[in-house]
Amino acid sequence: MSKVVILSGSPSTHSRLYGLIHYTTEQLREAGAEVTLLNVVDLPAEDLIKANFNSPDVIAALALIAAADAVIVASPVYKAAYSGLLKIFLDLVPQEALRGKPVLPLFIGGTLAHLLVIDYALKPVLSALGGRHILGGVYAVDQWVERLPGGAYGLSEELIVRLERSVKELNELLKL
Repeated sequence: MSKVVILSGSPSTHSRLYGLIHYTTEQLREAGAEVTLLNVVDLPAEDLIKANFNSPDVIAALALIAAADAVIVASPVYKAAYSGLLKIFLDLVPQEALRGKPVLPLFIGGTLAHLLVIDYALKPVLSALGGRHILGGVYAVDQWVERLPGGAYGLSEELIVRLERSVKELNELLKL
C-alpha cells in the first residue's frame, strides 16, 4: 500500500482548502493508498519558529514525510505566495527529503491572478528539497469551493475534473 502524506500549510482548519484536501483524500483511499494529513498548524508554534529539531512533534512530522511514497503540499495563497506557516515547516525539512517522491501541489486563492504561485513560489523550494517529480498541481479559486452544513464542502465541476486528473496522474506514478 502506498503512503501519501498531505502537508497542509493552512493556519485554519476551516479553510476552503480542506474541500480540496478531503476530496483528494477520498480519491486516494478509494485507489488503495494510505493517506495521512499533516496539519502544520497543529505543531507547536515555538518549535516551528525556533527550528527545534529535537521537538518530538517535529521529529514525528518529519518522519511522516520520510516514510511517504508521495507528498501533497497544500496551502492557501496569501500575498501572492504560499502561507508563511508552510514555509516555516519546509525550512525544517531535510535537504533531500523529497528525492524520489512525486509531489502534488494543491493551492487555493481568492483570484486567478495568483495562478502561477505554484510555479514561481513553491516549485523552487520543492526542488531545493530534492523534489524532481513535481506534478502540475491544482490551483483553485475559493469561489469554486462551497462550505456545506456539517463541515462538508461542495466543489465545482471544473475543480472536480482537475482534482481527479491530478490524482489519477499521482496514482499512475504510485502504481495504484
